[in-house]
Amino acid sequence: MPIGRNRVHVPRPLAVAEQYLPAVLIMVMSVCLFGCGDSATVNPVVELASLSVDPGTLQPAFSGGTTQYNVDLSSDITSVTISAQPAVAGDTVTINGQATTSSAIPLGAAGTTTPVSIVVSESGTNSRTYTVLLVRAGLTGNNSLQSLTLSPGTLVPSFDPNVQAYTVDVANNVGRITVIPALSDQAATMTVNGQPTNSGQGQTITLGPAGQPTVIPIVVIAQNGSPKSYQLTVSRGVSSNNNLQGLTVSPGTLNPGFNANRTNYTVNVAGGVTTVIVTPRLQDSAASITLNGQATTSGQGRTVQLGAPGSSIPVFIVVTAQNGTQKTYTMGVNRAALGGNNNLSGLSLSPGTLDPTFSPNRTNYTVGVANSVTSVTVTPRLQDTAASMTVNGQATDSGQARTVTLNGAGSNTLITIVVTGPNGSQKTYTTTVERAAEAGNNNLSALTISPGALSPSFNRNRLTYTVEVAEDVTSVIVSATKSDPNAVMSGSVNAGAGTATGQATISLGGPGTREVVSITVTAPNQNSKTYAVTVERRAQAGDNNLSALTISPGDLIPSFTPGTTSYRVNVGADVTSVSVTATLQDPNAGLTIDGQGTGSGQPREIALGAEGSNTNISIRVNPPNGNAKTYRVTIRRASNGNDGDGGNRNNRGNRNNRGDGDDEDDGDDD
Repeated sequence: MPIGRNRVHVPRPLAVAEQYLPAVLIMVMSVCLFGCGDSATVNPVVELASLSVDPGTLQPAFSGGTTQYNVDLSSDITSVTISAQPAVAGDTVTINGQATTSSAIPLGAAGTTTPVSIVVSESGTNSRTYTVLLVRAGLTGNNSLQSLTLSPGTLVPSFDPNVQAYTVDVANNVGRITVIPALSDQAATMTVNGQPTNSGQGQTITLGPAGQPTVIPIVVIAQNGSPKSYQLTVSRGVSSNNNLQGLTVSPGTLNPGFNANRTNYTVNVAGGVTTVIVTPRLQDSAASITLNGQATTSGQGRTVQLGAPGSSIPVFIVVTAQNGTQKTYTMGVNRAALGGNNNLSGLSLSPGTLDPTFSPNRTNYTVGVANSVTSVTVTPRLQDTAASMTVNGQATDSGQARTVTLNGAGSNTLITIVVTGPNGSQKTYTTTVERAAEAGNNNLSALTISPGALSPSFNRNRLTYTVEVAEDVTSVIVSATKSDPNAVMSGSVNAGAGTATGQATISLGGPGTREVVSITVTAPNQNSKTYAVTVERRAQAGDNNLSALTISPGDLIPSFTPGTTSYRVNVGADVTSVSVTATLQDPNAGLTIDGQGTGSGQPREIALGAEGSNTNISIRVNPPNGNAKTYRVTIRRASNGNDGDGGNRNNRGNRNNRGDGDDEDDGDDD
């Protein structure tokens, strides 16, 4: 028979009397043998089919008949999720009074127990209560390290969790060490040198200079907040490095080449050298240097005064290591005796070519240049760098270019170069620069105006031209090129001698006016010629038409044409404003909408009157010639309940629906 939760129910009750006992017995036996047409139900036990805690494990393991459980949790867990399912579908489950089969339960503080009540019920009559005690462990007080290692280096004494102070000695060349602490209790936290550090994580610490111990604190904070401090004192050994990394002298070259283990050198310099710069560099920055008794920074150049020509002086560089040991490097600088070489090794002019070709023993030259050349560049070079020289009295270095200004066209300019040998002997080189006479070319080779075109076309022998430009052109660019770049161009366009082309922007008068551009070309021989260009600016146009007009939302009635100036637009009652966009045929014309200046093609928002009212919009076009035109648009806003037919495109143009069109006007009313 099916099992339910309804109690036994017999729909046909029997009245049993003592006198009918045999009949009753027979009936009972029949029921037992053959069954009964009516169903009987049995009450099952009300219980849970499953119960779990995440994270955590029930103690004892779950059983539907067991109603008391404990769950042990670590102190770092702050909440758990309890899930319960009834054994019989349809039974209800509440967790801490809330009807749910899964609920997040916040835990109390570490060291406390949080009880949770789970009730399973059937139809509100039978129920069973399960209790789960969530036991959160208390905070630990373990603030010890489990281990402490370094690389490189060894702790003294060996690590013991209860020993809090250690020393470490490392070599002088060790600039950093890595500290690796590990916690006894993973729930604790720690810092190394003030930096939060995970257990087993290495922290790299930069050490101080040798002789200055570096203290590294390690602070461990237990879960309950109690601290413990460990301290490492790291000492770097003192350096004994007293070597130089490098040694240079300028001018000059060490002989033999530098080697850190070689301490004696010689340097040979020319007789004209009076000082040298000595630059030593240390291998170990902790060491110190003196150069001829003066404290010197590594890499710092020191100037050393030399003796007379033909003499030798010693230079002493003493390096003191950090531990006090010293090494002395000695350099003997030999200054050569003065020579008598007063020759040039080379001489050049630009522009121009020496005649004859240069030779150190030839002292007189000529150079021919064009009349347009106003200066030349002279570059002499010495055979003996210890010698000195002047160019036209100015001290000049070997290979240094000197600019010499020439005399006028058709005349000569003398350039004198005096070379003084190291021993004082002198030699003079002279160069005569012959500048050609000036030319008489006063023509233009090209003349253009933009915008516009010359009429007639340019010819260097034609002096007058005209150019016509549009009325909107307010300036033109005039470009003129001289046939002889050394001529001078003046007037409306300027270009000095040596500049081939001149350009100028010429402002024009108003529309319908003329502007004369005058250009005078003066040849090098002072002969001049004047070109004249008359620029004619056309009068202004009078286009006062629109090329397009739109209203949004809505459509113009009639459709837009530039010659029609009156329109209407029907819109619904819900339309409170329209956007008016007018586009000019002449971009140089002005445009206003309801008196406000508006850009061509730029929409302007117009607020409408109340429902059922008309709003008149005025669009005015102001062409450059002042002949204005006004377009008018009447916006008819429908009354409430009458949407108008601003959106009914099928009725557009039907005068029976819109009136007789008596407000259409195809004419101008400017």
